[in-house]
Amino acid sequence: MTSNIPAINTYPRSYYAASAADSMVSRPALTDATETDVCIVGAGFTGLYTALRLTEAGKRVVILESARVGWGASGRNGGQAILGFSCDMPPLEAQLCYEEAREIWNLMRASATEIRQRIAQYGIDCDWRDGHLWTSILPRRESSLRQCQHDAAEKWGYDALRFIPKIELPDWLGTDHYCAGLFDPGAGHLHPLKYVFGLATAAESAGVQIYEQTAVVRYQEEGNRVTIESEKGKVTAGALVLAANVYLGDLDKNLSRRIIPVGTFMVATEPLGERAQALIPSGVCVTDNQFILDYFRVTPDERLLFGGGCTYLGGTPRDIPAAMRPALERVFPQLKGVGIEFGWGGMIDCTVHRTPDFGRRGNVLWAQGFSGHGVLPTCVAGRVLAEALLGDDTHLRIFMKLSNPPFPGGKMFAAPIEAAGKLWYRMRDMF
Repeated sequence: MTSNIPAINTYPRSYYAASAADSMVSRPALTDATETDVCIVGAGFTGLYTALRLTEAGKRVVILESARVGWGASGRNGGQAILGFSCDMPPLEAQLCYEEAREIWNLMRASATEIRQRIAQYGIDCDWRDGHLWTSILPRRESSLRQCQHDAAEKWGYDALRFIPKIELPDWLGTDHYCAGLFDPGAGHLHPLKYVFGLATAAESAGVQIYEQTAVVRYQEEGNRVTIESEKGKVTAGALVLAANVYLGDLDKNLSRRIIPVGTFMVATEPLGERAQALIPSGVCVTDNQFILDYFRVTPDERLLFGGGCTYLGGTPRDIPAAMRPALERVFPQLKGVGIEFGWGGMIDCTVHRTPDFGRRGNVLWAQGFSGHGVLPTCVAGRVLAEALLGDDTHLRIFMKLSNPPFPGGKMFAAPIEAAGKLWYRMRDMF
């Protein structure tokens, strides 16, 4: 398996990179040969969670990162730690038996607890706050919020969700844009780049070796060992974990065909002072239940972080603030003309059914397909992969029952076909 991903040294300009500059650590590239128990490709959430669990169990771990720690989606996302996978629970229950679907939900609940524990255990300063509000713009979609609340309590044993009718929404949001909400105290939000930096520091303290600017160009299985090569170095390991998601490139074409890169983007306003508290009095993070959704939250330095929109044909808008301003001002008309200081984007890894794609082939394991909803699911992935490598593949076998076929149309036509399908959903949201 070969790849042509180049090594990258700089972080994209974003609010996260600017506000976490003091926490950035430069790590060397791999320039020689080394041996280890497990080699992980990708120093984002999935790779770091997996590495931490393995080293805590006494395994030697090397992580190879083509850019910098948290350079991809782990360091650019909305920072919303929301329970559930992108596909929600019905598709999982449809493909699995009820007991297996409930086990996945339990893993998600445990990951929400684990994130809080790791923040406390390692003293990670990442601006954590509790609470998520899932909202409905269209009255006809209030029913989906109520159904989610019912299913969480009756099927999954989670009765903490609270339905918020429109009359109570002013206590939660400073906008008339929504007609109802569903509050989850078990979710939360954080500064993702600071958090991933904290996980990396914790992993290194436990003995993990992390090499940056080390793009893997090929790997090969030889008996019970895997050889992983970069341009200047080589790792021989007992197992390989592919945790690069959409940035896997051609390193494993069979896996790359099962995801499609989707561009997504967000902005950060200028500091808003007292206006910030009035936007989200509750201090929660917020998403809506449109297919092409908006999501937002307020930062400790009183900015509004606002994300949404996507591109299926590659890239992001040339002027992200201009592209995002109409949506921001539609939700918060009182911010018309507000200064936008940062606009950035990146790629997420979507599967056909938006179900997670975890698996194993010989001594090679992987986790991908988080489909824009990965802060908590990557924590699940780290546990599932580490457990399998330590001898218990019970959870991994459940995930491997999920169907994640290659995208129709191949490399050339998959994106246009997907874009056409999502245009239909966008029109349905609008009309």
